[in-house]
Amino acid sequence: MEFDSPRDILRHRPFQFFFVTRSFSRFASQISTVAIGWQIYDLTGSALYLGLAGLTQFLPTAILVFVAGHVADRYDRRRVLQACQSVEGLTAVALALGNFLGILTVPWIFAALAVLGTATAFESPATAAILPAVAPPGRLQQATALSTGGNQMATIVGPALGGFVYAISPGVPYALMTVLWFLASILTRFIHFERPAQPKEMPTLSALFGGVRFVRDNPTILGVISLDLFAVLLGGATALLPIYARDILQTGPWGLGLLRAGPAVGALAMTVVLAHLSINRRVGLRMFQAVIAFGVATIIFALSTKIWLSLLALAAMGAVDTVSVVIRFSLVQLSTPDDMRGRVGAVNYLFVNASNQLGEFESGVVAAWLGAVPAALLGGVATILIALTWMRLFPTLRKVERLE
Repeated sequence: MEFDSPRDILRHRPFQFFFVTRSFSRFASQISTVAIGWQIYDLTGSALYLGLAGLTQFLPTAILVFVAGHVADRYDRRRVLQACQSVEGLTAVALALGNFLGILTVPWIFAALAVLGTATAFESPATAAILPAVAPPGRLQQATALSTGGNQMATIVGPALGGFVYAISPGVPYALMTVLWFLASILTRFIHFERPAQPKEMPTLSALFGGVRFVRDNPTILGVISLDLFAVLLGGATALLPIYARDILQTGPWGLGLLRAGPAVGALAMTVVLAHLSINRRVGLRMFQAVIAFGVATIIFALSTKIWLSLLALAAMGAVDTVSVVIRFSLVQLSTPDDMRGRVGAVNYLFVNASNQLGEFESGVVAAWLGAVPAALLGGVATILIALTWMRLFPTLRKVERLE
């Protein structure tokens, strides 16, 4: 069968089921961010508790990430994914019942966050490792773009849907999350791999940290993951959006909503382009160019005092970041043997999450010292400098010609 268009790829049965299950799970996660965050603030009125909520979900990832990667390589990844989605669904049931019965407490919510964080720690490496196995032969880049597009759609629609149904009743979003996660778990059973299973390593400490060694010994993967870490760490201008909306652009809550949607809209538009027109030449250079363009767009956003220009800059950031993400993900997956993809994916997931968390912290600290505009401006300049430095440090990565 020929796979000449995104529609053909979506008709490929293994990828079709993967795309739907991942989208359902992502929608549920995005709904949970709004519902849980809003409810915590409703119950406590404390910004500190909102910060602790993010930490509660991140800690299980940091603690269990290497175990999760090894599990994804040692056991059937579909079963791992199905178990995680079932646990998430049961957690949503507990939150829904707590709301409908009027007995939900803050400790109850934080316990649920810890369970969701643990499930996500195992779910993400397994999901990343499954994608290359279900993508049509020679079409990993387009499949990655389509999968990213599903994620972006969930990022745009999920929070809005979560806020809407929360206004009906606080228990309704959790009921919706329950349905989505259990549907995802059921449909995961129908994902069939078309490639033979690889021999599995015995569970030893050496095997557990095999992903770290593999990344360290492979310059291409080390360059990709470290570039992502530092570029995201220093280019976290989106953490400053509330300050820009209120104090610089002077728009209010509606403007903040538009600003938050900007990167996702740009990313979704670019996924449509990449699904039709894959990047076939000089992919390493194109990745660095995308990171540099991200830095330039960040500088434009930092200096903008017009909301239309800020929205364009944010959309551009989302678009070029998608180019970089698709190339980075494809390079990592194609450079990693199947029996190592779970552990390497776990290392990548830890770096991405750490950079997101620390990037927001870094932006906040610099903004507190120097102000929001200098903080965002420095972030953009630093991103460009990181890309230029990495081009010199990892020449083999810059010279990668093709994917697949």
